[in-house]
Amino acid sequence: MEHIPHPSNYDKSPCLSVCGHDDQAWEGYRAVAAVLGARDARVIVIDCYLGVDYDELLAGIAALLAPESVFCSDDIFHDGDELARLMQPHLTDDRVRGVMYYGPITDFVDAGRLARMRAEVASRTGTVLVYGLAASLVCRGDVLVLADMPRWEIQLRYRAGMPNFKQRNFNEDVLVKYKRGFFVEWRVADRHKMEILDDVDFYLDTTLAGTPKLVTGTAYRAGLREFSRRPFRLIPYFDPGVWGGTWMQEVCGLPDVGKNYAWSFDGVPEENAIGMRFGDVTIETPAMNLVKRHPVALLGAKNHARFGAEFPIRFDFLDTIGGQNLSLQVHPTTEYIKTHFGMAYTQDESYFILDAEEDGGVYLGLREGIDPDAFVGDLERAQREGTSFDADAYVNRFPARKFDHFLIPAGTVHCSSAGTMVLEVSATPYIFTFKLWDWGRLGLDGRPRPIHIEDGRRVIDHTRTTRWVAEHLVNRFEVIHDGSDYRETKTGLHELEFIETRLFETSGATLHDTADGVNVLNLVDGREAVIESPSDAFEPFVVHYAETFIVPAAVGAYRIRPTVDGEQIRVLKAYVRSW
Repeated sequence: MEHIPHPSNYDKSPCLSVCGHDDQAWEGYRAVAAVLGARDARVIVIDCYLGVDYDELLAGIAALLAPESVFCSDDIFHDGDELARLMQPHLTDDRVRGVMYYGPITDFVDAGRLARMRAEVASRTGTVLVYGLAASLVCRGDVLVLADMPRWEIQLRYRAGMPNFKQRNFNEDVLVKYKRGFFVEWRVADRHKMEILDDVDFYLDTTLAGTPKLVTGTAYRAGLREFSRRPFRLIPYFDPGVWGGTWMQEVCGLPDVGKNYAWSFDGVPEENAIGMRFGDVTIETPAMNLVKRHPVALLGAKNHARFGAEFPIRFDFLDTIGGQNLSLQVHPTTEYIKTHFGMAYTQDESYFILDAEEDGGVYLGLREGIDPDAFVGDLERAQREGTSFDADAYVNRFPARKFDHFLIPAGTVHCSSAGTMVLEVSATPYIFTFKLWDWGRLGLDGRPRPIHIEDGRRVIDHTRTTRWVAEHLVNRFEVIHDGSDYRETKTGLHELEFIETRLFETSGATLHDTADGVNVLNLVDGREAVIESPSDAFEPFVVHYAETFIVPAAVGAYRIRPTVDGEQIRVLKAYVRSW
């Protein structure tokens, strides 16, 4: 082993067992159809999230239930061309960026079509199946099922050729499909889903093709409630990229797929799923369902008041060990992201170095005395003419070592170099990266990656030059406690950023309290640790090296210790600081 002294013990499929509902979950279409059929319902409504495979659903359920009438609620929406017209102001002509849509799903429904379908369903005397997006708008039915899947699965289906809702863009650029989902489709679908969650009789997990998993609405809601008051992990996913490396494959025990692994989302509820086990059945469900359902218990009252039902902290991995430099980039200021994209806050971030090769480093801030116009001009020339760009002439490059922490408030030019393994700790609006230079390479799809020099020019802070950056953004460590029991160090973030990070080093136990705010943590050193409740409010929760875990605000007091007495561990903790 090169990067860890022990075999990988990273858990790629974490889940929590939900007690008291073992007999309320089923797997497979025959079992699902049998359960729904046993309800002896005249009208069954299956309200589907975006991405659900209708052909599979009908073949697996309708064929077994044999309803006399079948209606697809997609027909109550405007046709594809009209939907595209209505969404266009929020999608823009850019390949990746849009403007957030905050309206209801009914903004895209044809009222006349909805009224006619309601009348048709009401007029039928035999058994009726209504399925599709927002099917419960047609009627609640005698049995209401919510068919759902996480966004990562939707993205994989986009790549495999699935179009957006009522579009025929099967082979369109995946980034453009994702943009439509991120800015409009997922927003209205999430809002609708939360409006019906109290009423659903069953929740249907459709993540794994051909293997549906059904759980009663009562048990599913109990599962979400359990997650809101216990430490838990998200189900991580890993993705290749042109700059990717080899560290995650070894440390996280990933299969050799003939490509590198560039990044992983292991702490991003916006994208990740959670796993809840009922007896022998494990349900995979979007983590955002938890955020939307129990925002105060999860985030804390102050964070909920500040951010709404949105998870404000993100942990993810960026692996360039054995790989290449990330793109040179900058993130928009809060004012810019709000006025241009409708977002409430921006992507302030930081790079905590989990590991680094001898030549690993971080590009951060501008060099002293550079000409801003020449900097932007050379970027534009390189992009326009396909020539090289001398990043080192304009941007500082600091060497990176294990456990260094580089702070990156919005407006700071940055990227990690080849040879670094980054745990990125940041605010959540992660889609707004203005790439300035991508080292003259193509993406894995053979296309140039999106570059936004003009946007970058408008948000770059040219006062963040070498001396200021070295003083304010590189290893701004402050020891809070240094005793025989443990060492606690404040490692960031910058005062302009709302996230606080603390590094705990111990061979014993450290006591923590959420202080009515969500905590996001990662075991950055040590083979294994256990999280315990001093009052036995939850079962002990074990985490392994490099795993990110979340402690909801409702937990309150908790303790972290190594599972092996005397073994050294380090834990990085992030939370929203009180200003």
